[in-house]
Amino acid sequence: MIKHTTLIFAALFLTTIVLLAVAAPMLPLVDPVKMDILGRMAGPSLAHPLGQDEYGRDVLSRIAFGARASLGVALTGAILAALVGVTLGLVGAYFQGWAEQATMRPLDVILSFPPMLLALLAVTLMGPGVQTLSVILALLFAPTYARVTFGEVLTVRNQEYIEAAKALGHRPTRILARTILPNVAGPILVQFSLVVAAGIVLESGLSFLGLGVVPPTPSWGLMVRGARPFMEANPLGLIWPCVALVLTVFSINRICDAMRDLFDPKASAAVLPVSRLLAGTGIGRSRARPAAPAAFDGTLLDIRHLSTEISTPRGTIRAIDGVSLQVKPGEAVALVGESGSGKSMTGLSVMQLLPRKVGRIADGEVWYASRDGQRTDLAHVPANLFRRFRGREMAMVFQEPMASLNPVYTVGFQLIEALTAHGQMTKRDAWDGARRMLERVGIPDPERRLNEYPHQLSGGMRQRVAIAIALCGDPSLIIADEPTTALDVTIQAQILDLLEEIQAAAGIGLVFITHNLGVVAEIADRVVVMYCGQVIEEGPVDDIFHNPRHPYTRGLLASVPRPEDMAGQHKRLSSIPGTVPSPLALPPGCRFAPRCDHATSACVVAVPELEAVSANQNTRCIRWKEI
Repeated sequence: MIKHTTLIFAALFLTTIVLLAVAAPMLPLVDPVKMDILGRMAGPSLAHPLGQDEYGRDVLSRIAFGARASLGVALTGAILAALVGVTLGLVGAYFQGWAEQATMRPLDVILSFPPMLLALLAVTLMGPGVQTLSVILALLFAPTYARVTFGEVLTVRNQEYIEAAKALGHRPTRILARTILPNVAGPILVQFSLVVAAGIVLESGLSFLGLGVVPPTPSWGLMVRGARPFMEANPLGLIWPCVALVLTVFSINRICDAMRDLFDPKASAAVLPVSRLLAGTGIGRSRARPAAPAAFDGTLLDIRHLSTEISTPRGTIRAIDGVSLQVKPGEAVALVGESGSGKSMTGLSVMQLLPRKVGRIADGEVWYASRDGQRTDLAHVPANLFRRFRGREMAMVFQEPMASLNPVYTVGFQLIEALTAHGQMTKRDAWDGARRMLERVGIPDPERRLNEYPHQLSGGMRQRVAIAIALCGDPSLIIADEPTTALDVTIQAQILDLLEEIQAAAGIGLVFITHNLGVVAEIADRVVVMYCGQVIEEGPVDDIFHNPRHPYTRGLLASVPRPEDMAGQHKRLSSIPGTVPSPLALPPGCRFAPRCDHATSACVVAVPELEAVSANQNTRCIRWKEI
């Protein structure tokens, strides 16, 4: 209640001051520079509602005309500083490198000077006046805008929804203006309020010192300066301009806080509750696979000896090394392994979403069969031509939907953007298509959800929206990067059921990246186990679960809790000893050897090849027959 009351008061007061300043020349006010020696320091009267100052000038008139100078200087300086500072901060943080040096380093020089000292120096060189003050304020506060913007942009520039905008082919100017700037607008608006308030105070301070607004032009700082020597004889002469200063600064801050809440919907809307029920997911569910369309006879995705390198300050690492796997239409292939094993990097390599400048495909092929039956090596498709595959032929669902969904745009806006990016359609058709997509992924009341923001949805609904966006291009292949990790087990089961239904209905090939073996048993047809960037075992899900041939796969399966463990029959769960080695210091020979109970001296001689165990199962272990 108090919050709304202060906002209403701030809005009314600031509106009154602004209207008074704008309309001052048209109002029946006394000339602010007209002196009346006989009425010096007279109190309030009908002719002079706020009294008269030390020269007999009307205080109300000088407050109104002084607002024109004080507000005009502060607003002009703040807007100029914002235009310069925000632009420099956006460019420096987004492009980095030489752009950061060219935009941010000169601003650091300005920040090294005390603001008042720099203002005094500028006034001394340029002379006092309203125009001089506006330029000084812009010069002083542009660095603060730039630093705030720079820091905020760094927090969002690598988010998935920024990468998605790049993947859609948007130019940097559009990404900066339409995607990044709205996400950092809240702190910038707060900074704007602080700069306007500081500008008013700084103008008043310089005018008080005789270095600001030049008399006889009225300003609040000049009024304080003139009333100070007579504060005992005429305290009201000092109180009125001080009250105007304090209430104006307060009102600006309060209204800008409200504007921040308005432009940042996360700050004001309540998050919908999510039912959190404890339940388990079934494993080993049988599913009927649809027959593949004629155009997709054979393998949909065929990755051959794919290697990806990442440049780091300590050297270049091979995030994935010689990975080979195949996905058929309507088939679900699970990539499993510990964190850092290369699962996600494999998916990002296929989608050409590697970190810019530091990531690259070093070797190998990624053959993909398009709808028309044409096979293309995606590893050698230029980035500017990859758009016809990404989002259309293939799509990716990430682990955290709030990192994929843009928080300042509604669900409907983001779905419509995805639909229109892959085909020409009217706004009405796009809206209907977005609603049908939400219906397809099982979101109730889709018409209402289209107008809501991502934070207003539960975690499961957000992931369904992310899946809906991935389906907008009607892809033949979906790469799901741990899409259920951040969800509770009940919602996990729902998302898995949804993926199965979509896959069965459309015959979509699915690459499911996870470290949860229970999820693997739930959804996969084939399993690819990865360790240190290599495939160390692959095969049908039943063969991998019931007859694993690699010690690492055995260790992963042994570490899964069983019902008897939950009942307390076993005191400790099995675990794989040691830790995953650094990619900068990989062990010789078999990369799992330092952690393997079955390792011998032969295991460290050479890197073992992926060897066929059966017609459908391969393993990378020289002792698989013995163990």
